[in-house]
Amino acid sequence: MTHEDYLDRVTQYIKASDDELTQFKAITSYHSGKYDDDASWQSLNQYIAENESKRGCPVKHRVYYMALPPSVFIPVAKGLKKNVYAADGLNRLIVEKPFGMDTDSSNELAHEIGALFSEDEIYRIDHYLGKEMVKNVMTMRFSNIFFSQIWDRKYIDNVQITFKEPFGTEGRGGYFDDFGIIRDVMQNHLLQVLSLIAMERPISTESEAIRDEKVKVLKCIPPIVLNDALLGQYVGANGKPGYLEDDTLKNKQSRTPTFAALTLWIQNERWEGVPFILKAGKALDSAKVEIRIQFRNVAGSLYKGAPRNELVMRVQPREAVYIKFNNKQPGLSYGTIQSDLDLSYHDRFTDMAIPDAYESLILDVLRNDHSNFVRDDELETAWKIFTPLLHQIDQRKDLPLSSYPYGSRGPAELDAFVRKYGYDRSNANYSWPVQSVSHANSTKL
Repeated sequence: MTHEDYLDRVTQYIKASDDELTQFKAITSYHSGKYDDDASWQSLNQYIAENESKRGCPVKHRVYYMALPPSVFIPVAKGLKKNVYAADGLNRLIVEKPFGMDTDSSNELAHEIGALFSEDEIYRIDHYLGKEMVKNVMTMRFSNIFFSQIWDRKYIDNVQITFKEPFGTEGRGGYFDDFGIIRDVMQNHLLQVLSLIAMERPISTESEAIRDEKVKVLKCIPPIVLNDALLGQYVGANGKPGYLEDDTLKNKQSRTPTFAALTLWIQNERWEGVPFILKAGKALDSAKVEIRIQFRNVAGSLYKGAPRNELVMRVQPREAVYIKFNNKQPGLSYGTIQSDLDLSYHDRFTDMAIPDAYESLILDVLRNDHSNFVRDDELETAWKIFTPLLHQIDQRKDLPLSSYPYGSRGPAELDAFVRKYGYDRSNANYSWPVQSVSHANSTKL
């Protein structure tokens, strides 16, 4: 690959003005080499040193970003430490997921990299922790007194964290088949969101205080059992091919889930008995990531049939926070309708540019802020929750695997699955009523 080819590849999706793009290209370099060749790494080190000299860098501070196949994590980390590590400056290593395939492989990877770099130098990146609405969870929970008083099993009935993609694997079937939707999205992205929703208040906003509380709550979650899982795989529909029809998929009898709904239970005083339902799927009816917290029914309610309150945090698209609550229908009626208190970012913060998740996280690396990165013990605890179920999926050919059409909401059994954990969907599709009272006011009594 030439330098020009490289620039074309890395800039094709950048949203910036021509001037900004020109400036970026001017400070972007490309140097090729082999993963397992010391001479290649030494050549890279010399290239970087010359670049640092030209820029007049008084101290060598280096950030290494490993967005690579997991199979080469270790050789690359060894090459960096042996040949490129800055002895007289700061070194920071960013590691992209997947962090292993299960508990054992993750621990082995952590041990190998930990022997080369200190935990303080390692940044295991999960870009969902850089998303604006995910970063807002702690602020909402711990800076608003009304939330802190109702954030437990006495008031919350169930929590759903949903990830939906409207496209299938489409050319990535070969990669995806080795991982599946659970390893690809749920063990990392959605579980990180869950930990922020469920953790106790940290003693401060320091990174280690936050990560301590995340680890504590994850340790309260037992491994997921098969009875708390609904697995699915999409089939062709609406002119779109099914998963098994992907040309890059080698195993045409694959039973890898492209959809999963999993229920997790947190065995502590705050959350005992509250189901946390994680849902993720490809080739669904829309693109959406949201957190939906449904509260319990009002005890002894005067208004029978009034729907439950819900707090919804929409992570993407178009970030928003809204609360669904009950209201008297305006006018002469005393009926109850469901309304919402809506904070939509695109309406409220019209002049503010929200940075991309990776942009935010890379800035955190430069600031040496580990708050939004996964610690080694946190990673191990997360894998322990999922590994038993993943091994069953990998090894057993008799597990139920529901099919669902491309472009649908998911398996037909999904509604029944969430209903058995208490979710009330009776008013899921409410709409704003429009009522004119002028005629009623002019009518003689």
